[in-house]
Amino acid sequence: MVRVTYGAPRRHKKARYFKRAKGFWGGRSRLWRTVYESVVRALAYGTRDRHRKKREYRTLWIARINAATRARGLSYSTFIDGLKKGGVELNRKQLSELAANDPAAFDQLVEVSKSSRQATPAAS
Repeated sequence: MVRVTYGAPRRHKKARYFKRAKGFWGGRSRLWRTVYESVVRALAYGTRDRHRKKREYRTLWIARINAATRARGLSYSTFIDGLKKGGVELNRKQLSELAANDPAAFDQLVEVSKSSRQATPAAS
């Protein structure tokens, strides 16, 4: 009877984890238990933060649009409502880029928003 060991497979598995932990500070890149825990946690945080990044960018774009519309005497929500009623299909990323880099084009969008809001009676 021969005792079964998992020498090579275990070493390869550990090597994969140590490779992923390269660059981690201290024992987090050298000690097996700490390496395993750190890599698993890093993967979980990476997944979470990829989703969070989308939320944070949308928040940033909305803040930029809001600042630009308030400087032109309109609130963000009324601006977006007017654009929807006017049939303008630009997303928030594009609107924030226009607000920051092309004020003339953004002014035209503000005018479209104001005119389409006035043309449509308020729903009650």
